[in-house]
Amino acid sequence: MNTLIDRALIEGALHQMEVGSVEDLSIRQLVSLVKKCEQATGEEFIHFEIGVPGLPASKVGVEAQKRALDEGVASVYPSLEGEPELKEAASKFVRAIIGADIAPAHCIPTVGSMQGTFASLMAVSALDKRKDTILYIDPGFPVQKTQADVLGIRREAFDVYNYRAEKLAPKLEEYLSTGRIAAILYSNPNNPSWMCLTESELRTIGELANKYEAVVIEDLAYLTMDFRKDVNPATGLPTQVSVTPWAKDYILLMSASKIFSYAGERIAVACISDHLFARKSEDLRERFGLPSFGNVLVHRLVYTLSSGVSHSAQMALAEMLRRATEGTYNYREEVREYALRTERIREILSRHGFHLVYDKDVDEPVGSGFFFTIGYKDMKGGELLEKLLQCGVSGIVLASTGSDYEGIRACSSAIKPHHYNLLDERLAMFENLVE
Repeated sequence: MNTLIDRALIEGALHQMEVGSVEDLSIRQLVSLVKKCEQATGEEFIHFEIGVPGLPASKVGVEAQKRALDEGVASVYPSLEGEPELKEAASKFVRAIIGADIAPAHCIPTVGSMQGTFASLMAVSALDKRKDTILYIDPGFPVQKTQADVLGIRREAFDVYNYRAEKLAPKLEEYLSTGRIAAILYSNPNNPSWMCLTESELRTIGELANKYEAVVIEDLAYLTMDFRKDVNPATGLPTQVSVTPWAKDYILLMSASKIFSYAGERIAVACISDHLFARKSEDLRERFGLPSFGNVLVHRLVYTLSSGVSHSAQMALAEMLRRATEGTYNYREEVREYALRTERIREILSRHGFHLVYDKDVDEPVGSGFFFTIGYKDMKGGELLEKLLQCGVSGIVLASTGSDYEGIRACSSAIKPHHYNLLDERLAMFENLVE
């Protein structure tokens, strides 16, 4: 059967990368493999594999960053704690969109949420020697587990799909009751499934985290991108449900990469609850020489990891957050484009026999957004990816996200108008290949 990409080419690339199969590839390794295939054949791929923003960077941010550079900030070291403009803007944004009161002093810029997660994992795992484990509510972003592995931190995980609503509490307590869980980490909306934890579920997480003295790390990379939800009629602003009304100790990871299409500048904010920021521990003092969580994160971890965050990028994020809070910058309408793309892609996939793996969000259909998950009949994820690659379509295997299900994570961000017909042709080729 004719295919675009010879299987031998894929196997040769895997051999060069010292990887046994496509199932074992990290996201960035898969990007590299696809590039090798494109270069060798001249054929353009349908890129479902990586969540790179597919929209222009926010003009609000670009103009603010240019102004900051023109004013000479490039010659000045940024403050470790963050520039006052960004800290104030982040605090007000969180209050307006999430409804949480976090002091500006406790909003710490990081080099993307990747650094925010890395530093958070280091700090929370040292709070109490008895708590040596991170609990991941899966499916999730694969590299966040890699970070724990790099740091030598023990981890546990479960796929939340079968433990929604009233089933969540006993499942969480199964892990928390061991006394070893230092933190609970999840994304909302969820990468890769696009499920969204409900207010009731977040209350369960927060109350159990308090009971067992665990920190909640809430990854809000896709903040307010559940387009099934309308804006707050009182404010005209989008809203985001969060664990913050119930948990005492939490970290909100807010990245500019997706909501503002500002990924290239690697800028985010870790907003740390006032209670956690001030929390002291002799175990922290023994490990880092300082007793309080906030000081450890800023003056030991951010300092040694990057010595702060790009000055001009902080000014960009400060302006985007400020304008969004004022209601003069409707970033959400810009990123709604991803939902429109996903709806069209899902229709094409359905015509060719594919199904959504994570199709339900408690009692309603999962929404359309940045990511979605696909399966084909009873085909295993690794086999499915290999066949799709041969037809010029990429993705990542769901197993790498901690999923209990077979299939592929796909992202709509890289899809351009001419790709819809191309996808239709590639999927017809796939059907001929597998039937």
